[in-house]
Amino acid sequence: MARRILLTGATGQVGWELARSLQGLGDVHAPGRNEMDLLDTDSVVRTLRDFAPDLIVNPAAYTAVDRAETDEAAAYQVNAVVPGIMAEAAKRTGALVVHFSTDYVFDGTSSTPYREDEPTNPQNAYGRTKLAGEAAIASSGANHLVLRTSWVYGARGANFLLTVQRLARERDELRIVADQHGAPTWCRTIAELTSQVLVQGFGGTGGDDAGFWREHGGLYHLTAAGQTTWHGFTEAILDLSAVQKRPNVVAIPTSAYPLPAKRPAYSVLDNDKLARTFGVRAPDWRDALALCLG
Repeated sequence: MARRILLTGATGQVGWELARSLQGLGDVHAPGRNEMDLLDTDSVVRTLRDFAPDLIVNPAAYTAVDRAETDEAAAYQVNAVVPGIMAEAAKRTGALVVHFSTDYVFDGTSSTPYREDEPTNPQNAYGRTKLAGEAAIASSGANHLVLRTSWVYGARGANFLLTVQRLARERDELRIVADQHGAPTWCRTIAELTSQVLVQGFGGTGGDDAGFWREHGGLYHLTAAGQTTWHGFTEAILDLSAVQKRPNVVAIPTSAYPLPAKRPAYSVLDNDKLARTFGVRAPDWRDALALCLG
């Protein structure tokens, strides 16, 4: 019997890519909001009970970072309560839960890439709610993978890459923050590496190895290699995009572009644990961007 995979957020950037990359691991069920509304706890519980998944993959999240400052209850429901419910369901049935988190759990005061075991200190509501989701999963006792990623972009949806391309067509000058450092990560990279990790514990359709996940599960960082700033990312996007008239890109400090939610000045993640454990490593952010735009 094929493995039953429940995938949330399949219309989002990472979810859409996962819907493709997970196909070889079993039967993927990707409920829409009318079937599983993440703001409705009863709806989530009912879907988990009725579908009885062997694998829960949860890229869905409340990702409106600035809106979360005034809507933290909704962000907490989606980013913390729902992952906890999924983990409790996985614990009861012996399923594996795979959940995606964020670099925003860190405060950005480091100058070297953050490891998984370093202290967290989120500076905004989004980061707080995502960290609470991590904690709920870890405390459930379920077999789990929590994968922190960063600066996610892709060729669909709403993201920095598409915003820059749109603004480049509309404006002669772009003023872009140059003092925040991170690793832009293509959503397809996230999905493909996640599937490469999962196949090591599942090995195709049917059956699984709970012992493998008890030994190798836990918290990992999964981002592109290298680092840049939003200004550097913008320049690279324009280098690789077919823009008729390239706008002037002006580097500005964070203080010149105030937003409701504070961003970490440095949120580069160390991916060595993922590479050591599973033998997978993401490409450099520039190479992935070239593939995305190619």
